[in-house]
Amino acid sequence: MNSQQFTIQSETLSQFDAIEQLAADAFGPGRFAKSAFRLREGVPHEADLSFVAMEGDKIVGSVRQTRIRIGDKQALVLGPLVVASGVMNNGIGAALMERSMATAKEGPHRLVILVGDESYYAKFGFSQVPFGQIKLPGPADPARILCCELVPDALTEYHGTAEQFIQP
Repeated sequence: MNSQQFTIQSETLSQFDAIEQLAADAFGPGRFAKSAFRLREGVPHEADLSFVAMEGDKIVGSVRQTRIRIGDKQALVLGPLVVASGVMNNGIGAALMERSMATAKEGPHRLVILVGDESYYAKFGFSQVPFGQIKLPGPADPARILCCELVPDALTEYHGTAEQFIQP
């Protein structure tokens, strides 16, 4: 598969079950214990920042962003980013990241965090959060807590534990 064989489009409600199955296949039941999952659990993701990769009528990748709070400031947590095992290393993850991050930069958002490998996510503008500046609920390797400033120097405004954002 090359980049001409898949398209990126906005996620729709009807795709929810297929996306959940894709994540289950990729990450297994251990995904529920992860700190980033705890930030997303039971709260809706941002529909305008969530995309799927389609090969014909089949979902082969997905990315979501969810609004969170760090201290008294709103931010976003990116994830999960998932690509079907049979089509990995074909640019699908990168295309999903590029679309989701470009869309986030168009909105009122200031900061996106995630837990992942800096070696992969650096090309999308992510870098390691200074140790202790932002903590996650539950265990997370501080070296894997990354952020992307959507507004210059936004990270200086964020300190504390990331929590779910519950809309009033």
